[in-house]
Amino acid sequence: MFGRRKSPGTPSSNVPGTARSAPGPATRVATAPDSAAAVPEEASEDGSEDSADELGRPGPRFDRHSPFYIGFFGGLGFVLAGWLFGQFERIGGVLILIVVSLFLAAGLNPAVEWFERRGMRRSVAVTMVIVLFLVGVGLFVLAIVPVITEQVTQITDNAPGWLDQLQRNKRVQELDDRFDVIDKVRDYVQNGNFGQSIFGGVLGLGLRLLGALANGFLIIVMTLYFLSSLDATKGALYRLAPASRRERVTKLGDRVVESVGGYVAGAFVVAACAGISSLIFLFIVGLGQYAVALAFVVAILDVIPMIGATIGAVIVSAIAFATDVKIGLFCVIFYLIYQQVENYVLYPRVMSKSVDIPGAVTVIAALVGTALLGVVGALLAIPTAAAILLIVREVFIRRQDAR
Repeated sequence: MFGRRKSPGTPSSNVPGTARSAPGPATRVATAPDSAAAVPEEASEDGSEDSADELGRPGPRFDRHSPFYIGFFGGLGFVLAGWLFGQFERIGGVLILIVVSLFLAAGLNPAVEWFERRGMRRSVAVTMVIVLFLVGVGLFVLAIVPVITEQVTQITDNAPGWLDQLQRNKRVQELDDRFDVIDKVRDYVQNGNFGQSIFGGVLGLGLRLLGALANGFLIIVMTLYFLSSLDATKGALYRLAPASRRERVTKLGDRVVESVGGYVAGAFVVAACAGISSLIFLFIVGLGQYAVALAFVVAILDVIPMIGATIGAVIVSAIAFATDVKIGLFCVIFYLIYQQVENYVLYPRVMSKSVDIPGAVTVIAALVGTALLGVVGALLAIPTAAAILLIVREVFIRRQDAR
């Protein structure tokens, strides 16, 4: 009466009529239907028993280490890789335009950051840089291009006279007597296909000029687009890294973009110095009628590392020699002195805060870039090498030092 009350479903030895004995036949009869009913339910859920009866029992999985499996899927992967390589090769020109636009956007980004440091918002600073860039391009087209075109026409008109002077040279006459060059040129001109070949050459030149103008327009449009969305593009790329390493990837990426932008901006500063100094010098020595065109050629070629400045100096000196020998000698002396000043004074000061790579790496990168992509590869080689060296120093070498 005063004992602990048992729950209704709890068996106890104190309850009359109960005993702790093994379940008897009645118990087995009561539990058997439940277990029997559970089996068909499990079988009916996945249908394995029915499918095994009707369609046969499934066999073992295919051996992934069999020669047929390896050969088939290996060949399929090889074919897919070849197809993808062909597609990338077909769009190689578009990819080059995109890469050049990205580099130019990185080069204009320091100007945007300069306006930001003076209190402007990012959107206003980008708009300001875009407007200044378009105004500069427009002024160049309106003011400089007609002068360059006129001077190039004068150079073209005077070129036959220079060739006649060259032909009267004794050394050239000896080469003509040995190899019969003049007669071969005369036969080629008198050939009936000469006009057709000239027309085809002019047509091809016109098509190439239109293609260059179209590519230039696309580069300008994509450069402005990448510049306006540079932060969003970097953020989207950084999110691809794992969360545990995203901060370090972000810092390294910002350093790479900063170095590339500094190099591009510095390269244009060095090229502008070369063009302006050439313009002043050519006016002084008496080549004012060709000064703007030749200075523009020197500035454009000076952007190409290693060989650009030398090619520009050779072109200007050759035209100067054809005009007057003394002017040619002055040009040779001037460019020899200027290249030393540019290589050892101007270039290190401008590039010291953007790229820091050894001279041997610069030469190797320029050669490899020129062999792969020509002039574009030469332009992109040094900042690419600087970015690779930065990643190697900050990731690989640090990991090796920590071991």
